[in-house]
Amino acid sequence: MNTVCMNQHYHKLINENLAVAIDVIGSTKHIASGRTSPYLLNNESTISSLKIKSTDSEKTSLFKQHARIHLFSLSSVFYLYNKPHYRKGSYRDDMIDNLRNVAIPGTGIPLSIVARSRILGLLFLLTTYPAASYAAAIHKWIISRCKSSISEEYATRLLAPDDWFQYWRLNCNVVGLHALLNDTPKGYEMENKWTFLDGGSKLGVPVSPYLETPGLVIKHRNEEGGMGIYFYKNATAGGDWIIQETISNSDWVNTMLPKNAPLSTFRVITQSKASINLDKTPKDEDVTALSCVFRAGREGAATDHDSILFDVDVKTGLIKGGTTNAHWYRLGLHEALPGRCPWRSSDTERHTTHPDGDIPVSGNSVPDIKGVLALVEHSHMKMCPDVPLAGWDVVFSADPKVPICLLEVNLSCNFFRGSFDKKVYFDFVDESFAKIQALRLTADAEKKKFTVKK
Repeated sequence: MNTVCMNQHYHKLINENLAVAIDVIGSTKHIASGRTSPYLLNNESTISSLKIKSTDSEKTSLFKQHARIHLFSLSSVFYLYNKPHYRKGSYRDDMIDNLRNVAIPGTGIPLSIVARSRILGLLFLLTTYPAASYAAAIHKWIISRCKSSISEEYATRLLAPDDWFQYWRLNCNVVGLHALLNDTPKGYEMENKWTFLDGGSKLGVPVSPYLETPGLVIKHRNEEGGMGIYFYKNATAGGDWIIQETISNSDWVNTMLPKNAPLSTFRVITQSKASINLDKTPKDEDVTALSCVFRAGREGAATDHDSILFDVDVKTGLIKGGTTNAHWYRLGLHEALPGRCPWRSSDTERHTTHPDGDIPVSGNSVPDIKGVLALVEHSHMKMCPDVPLAGWDVVFSADPKVPICLLEVNLSCNFFRGSFDKKVYFDFVDESFAKIQALRLTADAEKKKFTVKK
């Protein structure tokens, strides 16, 4: 009904999107053959309606590229499922661990339940996922007062979803496949927080300072009789604990935060083309910074995991609007009650100020954004060029000795709703999947066995 008011070009785009959806759903032959065929790009795509034509608009071409990537990544989850994971026993273990506190907004049911079984996962993919996509399209149409297109939104949610969770899932899929089929390159060791700090220090990367004392003893001031006493052996001495002094936000960062806010970091995502062909020598230009987000911690929170996410323009350093993904972390069946949990981020307030005190944030600029991005790009190059993606937690510190330092790196990383050049990102993922699928076919031909470590 609402498409009547749309111009001819837009109407054509919607029809093309729907044709892709219908073709993909009906092309079980093509989907099944993906197990034994190469990953083909652009106008050579295995699925006919995802072949990019010279007559396609830029928006249509990007949609088709995104859809091809999305479908491949979804299907490859079943390939990875019981195979080794670089930081857990198996890919299944990693999904269960990381999805136990995540739910589709408005359901309250943790997604880890779906991850526990291949059969449950397949049923979810074939029934719940299309239904949720359609519900999202109807929901957007209603809240837009019939101005949005149900057909376009449904095609987007089903085939080329652009929410933060799907990009996180895609990043995890890329690194999971890459680590498995490249025998876990050395750079993946940087996921270990101590290896990161120790390795960064040796390479001259400004990592967060740590103490080298062999250990600590912590005593309660009033307990006696051997109670209330705890011993911690430092990682520097072979222990399990990293012992550090508290790091404080810089004066500039504090101007955008309420009192009693936690250390609030800037999450920067980088990609490394050097990871695609590991036989080549990495070069500085192989690493590119994609996005930057200021995680403005909430008043009284222990860490900036509880924060407002302010997007940062990577070209200018300008801090833009803030939002949250907290509605994805609301568990319990009561969250399914009408009006209880917002369905999408656009339903939540868009922030220009920090809500804990109405403190101005948007409109500020990150000092020397080019220097910050160069720091993380060089760090990716030095520490883990053989890893496709990395999420760096950058600290603007009050310590004059380390005014900017890296807290840690996350390799199955999250954009935290930051904006990025989708074409640059999709081209990189396309190239990565093409190489990964070639490695997978070689491993299949050689009947390579993968053993999960207990």
